[in-house]
Amino acid sequence: MEKEGKYIYCIIASSMDRVFGAIGIGARKEDVMTISHNDLSMVVSSHPLTKVVVNRDNLLAHERVIEKVMEEFGGVLPVRFGTVAASADEIRNLLGRRSREFQNALRDADHKVELNVKGVWKNMDKIFNEILAENKEIKKIKETIQKDHKKENIQTKTEIGKLVAKALQLKKAREGEGIIAALRRTFFDFKLNKTASDEMFMNAAFLLDKGREKEFENILDDLSEKSRERIKFMVVGPLPVFNFVNIVIYPEEWEK
Repeated sequence: MEKEGKYIYCIIASSMDRVFGAIGIGARKEDVMTISHNDLSMVVSSHPLTKVVVNRDNLLAHERVIEKVMEEFGGVLPVRFGTVAASADEIRNLLGRRSREFQNALRDADHKVELNVKGVWKNMDKIFNEILAENKEIKKIKETIQKDHKKENIQTKTEIGKLVAKALQLKKAREGEGIIAALRRTFFDFKLNKTASDEMFMNAAFLLDKGREKEFENILDDLSEKSRERIKFMVVGPLPVFNFVNIVIYPEEWEK
């Protein structure tokens, strides 16, 4: 029989016993509850003391629990996915040892939220035409090929492909910088994540004070309206501060 452990979702500033419901990770959907030490609590659910499978359902369950907790608590410290303790006593001991670190991080995260923004170009033909117009080197090679089709070979196509790919990345960076500059007054910090396609020129997470979401979104709406034929934005949030706080607990720490 597998030993039971405690799967950890996040840390909150609370000494109260609290049950959030049967929304835990895994097929068993265990009750999610708090384990406290002084003024700190870890939000946990029972889970076999084995490695947690990394899949979409488990990742979403992990995030949903943290989002549920955020509905009631102003500051939430997400813990890295897949963290399992052997017992409640291990959790209390760790809360005691790292209490100052966690309290300071909770103060920084208090009443902060995250908004995730993806910026997408609507028409890539137009974007590639812009790149051609902006880049003299690419334009020159293209014109040479058009005049002399004999020079159109695999090596030349590869060279153009590399130049276009580089120019596209630079264009993404410039456009993203412009959006970030326009939003600057509304956020404390931001983090750029990888873009998933040629069309996506920006994939960013922003850290805001709760209550400034509307101001942030109004600026995005204005930017979108000014370039409605060219770009669109997708906004997800408010979310827990996943991109800015990710508490890591290494296995050896449970053994102290």
